[in-house]
Amino acid sequence: MLQEIIRKVGEIREKWEEERRDIPSLKVLEEVRIRFLGRKGLLTQLFTTLRELPSAERAEAGRLLNALRKEIQGEIERLKEGLAAKAEAERLKREAFDFTLPGSWRRVGRLHPLTQVRLEIEQIFMEMGFDVATGPEVETDYYNFEALNIPADHPARDEWDSFYIGEGVLLRTHTSPVQIRVMKSRKPPVRIICPGRCYRRDTPDATHFPVFHQVELLWVERGLTMAHLKWIIEEFVRQFFGPGYEMRFSADFFPFTEPSAQVHIRREGGPWLEIMGAGMVDPAVFEEVGYDPEEVTGFAFGLGIERMAMLKYGIDDIRLFFQNDIRFLGQF
Repeated sequence: MLQEIIRKVGEIREKWEEERRDIPSLKVLEEVRIRFLGRKGLLTQLFTTLRELPSAERAEAGRLLNALRKEIQGEIERLKEGLAAKAEAERLKREAFDFTLPGSWRRVGRLHPLTQVRLEIEQIFMEMGFDVATGPEVETDYYNFEALNIPADHPARDEWDSFYIGEGVLLRTHTSPVQIRVMKSRKPPVRIICPGRCYRRDTPDATHFPVFHQVELLWVERGLTMAHLKWIIEEFVRQFFGPGYEMRFSADFFPFTEPSAQVHIRREGGPWLEIMGAGMVDPAVFEEVGYDPEEVTGFAFGLGIERMAMLKYGIDDIRLFFQNDIRFLGQF
């Protein structure tokens, strides 16, 4: 029986010597280790036969098996260290970076100039205590016109020629419908600004585009007058355009405000430029939303974000905002 053990030990050693010569990776090494020393490995199975030997031969057979196991374990550890070092060297080679090479330039994105201007306007009014309110871009005729004192036969509708997408449904022509929605859902006081995208059937040219952006403001409370409106607009002009600007009101007409005014600004004796329409909210609008015009007054104004950006940055063609020309957008 001992001779049989000696023969099998020799066979296992020969097999080990053969397989250990060509182990390319740690994964393969682990597979070889399991094949020889695992729970069902060749050498482990041979250990189970020791109990069948006579006690006089068992000690010598055990010594031979332990010696082979120790030899294989030692060689596996040595191979593991060598393969790990090789794998690390290959990884470092793959990940090597020559810091003397010129860097790769990657374009950094930024906010669109209209978005930058909108956020700046919002920040100015939020610091004054106004909330930001939004509403749907697809509106009903009621919210876009009727509730704002513009019935179907009112000539002012010609100024808001729009895109109708169904009976009584259209793309909103201004953000004023948001004011109606807020007033119908909230009791005074109301202090909001309404930024958003609007649509009108304008032929594109240097100052017109069928898609544009507005910010409208509404303040409803007891005792508000045109003096409060004038102060709010003066403060906005000062913060947005900077010092050195003059401002004036000129009479105008809007169906939803009475009295109404156009607001103009100029710098250092330059030409007057219209920047927004404004006025005191018409009592008919208050009655429509359920407010008592004898109890509260309010004012509103609306400005175009594109116009604000054009004035601030000296841009002379509104179409530039929508052409996605990186040469233009990258300046902001």
